[in-house]
Amino acid sequence: DPGENSLQKTSISSSVNPSGIFVSPYALNLSSFTKLIKRLQKKHPGFSREEIADAVQEVRRMNKGVLNGMAISSIEEKASDILSSQQQKH
Repeated sequence: DPGENSLQKTSISSSVNPSGIFVSPYALNLSSFTKLIKRLQKKHPGFSREEIADAVQEVRRMNKGVLNGMAISSIEEKASDILSSQQQKH
């Protein structure tokens, strides 16, 4: 079956971590991502892990689709700003 062969040749460019959160290949490594999420959860306890991850993804979109080269503190600050602005609507 040619379909099976083509699937094997396709590399997976993104993945879902064990908690089910989409992890972009353009993002931080998993341990940095997890630390960032935990820090944001402490700052914004009213938000779910998924909502916090969405805010981090929004920071990535704002930075031309990548987080590489950004300091974690900078990503945290920008994601925190996004969550703060959503808090009024939350």
